[in-house]
Amino acid sequence: MKSKVTVVGAGNVGATAAQRLAEKELCDVVLIDILDGVPQGKALDLAQAAPIEKHDAHLTGANAYEASAGSEIVIITAGIPRKPGMSRDDLLATNRGIMKKVVGQVAKYSPESILIIVSNPLDAMCHVAMEESAFPKHRVIGMAGVLDSARFRAFISQELDVSVENISALVLGGHGDTMVPLPRFSTVAGVPITELMAPDRIESLVARTRNGGAEIVGLLKTGSAYYAPASAAVEMAESILKDKKKILPCAAYLEGEYGLSGLFVGVPVKLGRNGIEQIVQLHLSAMESAALQKSAAAVKELVDAMKGMP
Repeated sequence: MKSKVTVVGAGNVGATAAQRLAEKELCDVVLIDILDGVPQGKALDLAQAAPIEKHDAHLTGANAYEASAGSEIVIITAGIPRKPGMSRDDLLATNRGIMKKVVGQVAKYSPESILIIVSNPLDAMCHVAMEESAFPKHRVIGMAGVLDSARFRAFISQELDVSVENISALVLGGHGDTMVPLPRFSTVAGVPITELMAPDRIESLVARTRNGGAEIVGLLKTGSAYYAPASAAVEMAESILKDKKKILPCAAYLEGEYGLSGLFVGVPVKLGRNGIEQIVQLHLSAMESAALQKSAAAVKELVDAMKGMP
C-alpha cells in the first residue's frame, strides 16, 4: 500500500509540492483547497502528465478533508500573503485563523499524521498548529531552514563556480531577516567556506540569503517564491517517508535546547519515520549563540502577539 500525503493549499507552493511528490513517486497525493475546482483541476492536470513523467502516483483534488483521511504527512501551505496596507499583526491574525481551521480538520481525519508547516509567518504558525492539533512536538515541523540553507548553497555555488552537490550549508533561527546562516558549518566537499572565501564575500552571501525571499518577491512583483519552498518541504517529507534520518535544519519546538524553551526555532534535526527523532545540538560561538537568541526573540514577539487574539 502506497504512502499518502495531503497538501493543503493548491496555490503555487502547494501545487508544485504535489508535483514533486508525485514525480518522485514517493506517495499518493491529495491536494486540498477551498476554491471549488482548483485542486481538482490541478490534480487532473498532474495525473495527465504521469504517463509522460512515468510515475504511477495517484492524485486527488478535493475541497473537503474526507479525501485526506489517513494521511501519513500533511504539508500545509494555506494562507494569504501580506498585502499593501496590511500590518504584520493583520497577516498574523488572518493566517492564524486559517491555520486553526485547517489543522482542526487535519487532526480529525489524520490524527496520526506528521505536519509540515509552510504557511507564514512560519514559526508562529507552527505554534498554532501544535496547539490546535494537540500533536506531540515531534510531529509538528516547520519548513524554513531547508529552504534558507538551499539558498545559501546556491549562492555559494555561484560564487565559487562549483557543483551544488559538493556544498553543505546550515542556516538556523527564525524564518525572516534575523535568520542565522553559519559559515563555519558550511562546506564545499568538506572544506569550510571560511577557507575558500574572503570574509567580505561571505558576509555578502549571508546578507543575500537573509534577503532571499524578498529578492524574488521584488523580481516577480506579483508573487513570491514557490519552486524552492516546495522542494524543501518535499525533501523533508521524503526523509520521513523513507525513514532516511537526514539531518536537516527545521523549525522545531525547543524545551531547553540551545538555551531556548517554549518556541519553534530553526535548528538541525534528524528526520525519520516518527518525524523529529533528534534535535542536534551544536557548540556555537558566543557570536553565533547571540544571533540565535536574537532570532528567537523575534519569534517570541509574534507568539506573544497572538496571545491576545480571539
